[in-house]
Amino acid sequence: MQDAPQNPIPEKTTGAAHLFAATRYSFQGLLRLWGETAFRHELLAGLLGLGLLLGVGAPALWIVAVAVLALLTLAIEALNTAIEEIVDHVSPEWSRAAKHAKDMGSFAVMALLLATGLVFGCALWSSFTA
Repeated sequence: MQDAPQNPIPEKTTGAAHLFAATRYSFQGLLRLWGETAFRHELLAGLLGLGLLLGVGAPALWIVAVAVLALLTLAIEALNTAIEEIVDHVSPEWSRAAKHAKDMGSFAVMALLLATGLVFGCALWSSFTA
């Protein structure tokens, strides 16, 4: 008689149950990300930046643009963390390919942070020159 697998694959959910399962998975991802210092810093920076734009009376379009970019930054940080988790699992020892994968994920976050900073700067500039 065969032993049951130690990590059985869970059954896929469908219908309305899938919506609840997907929400639960997303929340679990958020909890995992909360352990990442970079995620907490990016979240804080986004909230402070949006608060500043609201405080100086920036136009709504600029506020929405910065909010969207801040959310995209958090999403890319989540993907970067996922890349790092998978790379560490698949390649626990150091390898050039693992380093490259992690470095490219980091660059993706940095590029979006720069884009967000640029748009934030334009939003502030437009608020003070209008």
